[in-house]
Amino acid sequence: MKGELPIEKPLHELEAKILELKKLSVHADIDLSAEIIALEEKARNFKRDFFQNLNPWDKVKVARHPQRPFTLDIVERIFQDFTELHGDRIFRDDPAIIGGPAFLDGQRVMVMGHQKGRDTKKNLARNFGMPYPEGFKKAARLMRMAEKFSLPVISFIDTPGAYPGIGAEERGQFVAIAENLLSMSLLKVPIIVVVIGEGGSGGALGISVGDRILMLEHSIYSVISPEGCASILWRDASKADEAAKALKLTAQDLIKFKIIDEIITEPLEGAHTDIDFTAENIKIAIKRNLEELKKFSPEEIVELRYEKYRKIGVFKEF
Repeated sequence: MKGELPIEKPLHELEAKILELKKLSVHADIDLSAEIIALEEKARNFKRDFFQNLNPWDKVKVARHPQRPFTLDIVERIFQDFTELHGDRIFRDDPAIIGGPAFLDGQRVMVMGHQKGRDTKKNLARNFGMPYPEGFKKAARLMRMAEKFSLPVISFIDTPGAYPGIGAEERGQFVAIAENLLSMSLLKVPIIVVVIGEGGSGGALGISVGDRILMLEHSIYSVISPEGCASILWRDASKADEAAKALKLTAQDLIKFKIIDEIITEPLEGAHTDIDFTAENIKIAIKRNLEELKKFSPEEIVELRYEKYRKIGVFKEF
């Protein structure tokens, strides 16, 4: 099956067997209803038990599913009149980050987010969703525009990380990310961040300082990829499953630590199995949080954002 992950194989084999029995029942005129019902019940139980108990490494695989909805898939379903704006006004346009003004059921907003490609050619064009400095600078330009016109910012996160190549470093990758952290900290409009797939390292953080951090339930958010972590700690990338567990990168872990504010429900088997359902849940969550943030003045928004990040983490004074 196209885009199938190893963890999905047993379920798909079961579903294929059910389909085979249904065809046999029709063509051979044999009553196999009892066997079909038993297998369908087995498939339902398998889905429920397996997908409700995914381990962290399984979550990583689901978050990276090739058919998982990307930013533009979500944008086209929940926003109206989205107009993509291009370029950082310094060097070039970075297709790994998209953004522009749109309407959310009549409310003007500024939308931005990482964008991956659905196939090899498009992934190469989008640099696999890994931004260059000009991507972060484009995002900064859009956020300044949002503040000027009092538009809430909606940011979608889905990247393995910022691009680590020589050209990116020569053009000031770390400076572009750091400047975005500063500007987002002080931005006088509401910022809602939604992690829809991978939230990797500084590439994610560069557009994810917000008043509300939301995550799809099978997405991940971490300072480093499991493979990168395993390579550093054990000098063995094959121990990525152990690293995934240690990193506490799932939405369920992060809400316990109060790193994020809300988990958005996905279909049982993952967002890729029903993108419309997923998009509707994201839309409901964004609108509810925007409504809550409307009651605060621009100055209060900045102060509350400051307090939010000051409270993250646990420490002791000696």
